[in-house]
Amino acid sequence: MWNTWLTRTLNIDLPILGAPMGGRAGGELAGQVTAAGGLGMIGAARYATPEWIDEQLRVIRAAAGADAPLAFGLQTWSLGNGELLDAVLAAKPKLVSLSFGDPAPYVQRVKDAGAVVISQINSIEDLREVEAAGVDAVVAQGGEAGGHTGRIATLPLLQEVLRATDLPVLAAGGIGTGAGLAAVLAAGAQGALIGTALLASPETVGPDYAIKVLLEARSTDTVYTDVFDKARHQPWPTRWFGRALTNDFTDRWHDGDGVEASSGTEQEISASYDGDDPRGGVVYAGQVAGLVDSVRPAREVVESIAADAEVRLRATAGLFDA
Repeated sequence: MWNTWLTRTLNIDLPILGAPMGGRAGGELAGQVTAAGGLGMIGAARYATPEWIDEQLRVIRAAAGADAPLAFGLQTWSLGNGELLDAVLAAKPKLVSLSFGDPAPYVQRVKDAGAVVISQINSIEDLREVEAAGVDAVVAQGGEAGGHTGRIATLPLLQEVLRATDLPVLAAGGIGTGAGLAAVLAAGAQGALIGTALLASPETVGPDYAIKVLLEARSTDTVYTDVFDKARHQPWPTRWFGRALTNDFTDRWHDGDGVEASSGTEQEISASYDGDDPRGGVVYAGQVAGLVDSVRPAREVVESIAADAEVRLRATAGLFDA
């Protein structure tokens, strides 16, 4: 039996959370992660509505049972007056992730609803902000992660955060196999978020071409860019770009300087974007893309990662003389 802060606090079998990938992690994917023994998070992006939340609840209960625990990931910068948060809390979740912005206005509401509150962070400055807000745990999300993320790699960030806080720390970014999970647990993390490793699972939602292009991608075929935000008029704060698979669109518009990483105006970029084009539509994915080489059910992916991590961690005892 796994024994970490995450498994004890949430009463789950595995120290794995399904990452709340906006536009990809709906109720079916979250439900399968939960059915495997972890806890799947529904990515409630800024465009989510209470009706959408209700639909995801029906889906997740069909996948994992009527009493399945629920978890949601929210983009704090876009919550505004909190109507989306109200809809999420009405579902009585076990866990809510408030990330990408100061969670202080919302933390107590989530706690009063009986949920555990976590925040993904990308720097020590983020850590201090969410500590002050009163979250229960933090997720050190490294720049290897798919989707919106920071600029510090997972391992350096994880080590820095572990040294700087007494809060439980989870890890995210670049964790796609049992070896990756074992590594962050051995370092001191209490669990991990898994995202890209699940993106070739049939339970994901998104464009029809997304799985095909992911299976063809190598781990070098990602880019940290703002061009897809500009193309789709997504008003993300400029401190967070998104890691996506490279394609014809990024070849044209991403100039690679990592600061203002687009080579045209927002109007030019948007006018040339076609989200239905497999050669140009966005597929957010992390640097473990090269490890995703087959279509596998999400439950199988989660179970295999956990089983392999257990074998690897038990084997570490052999590194020391008796």
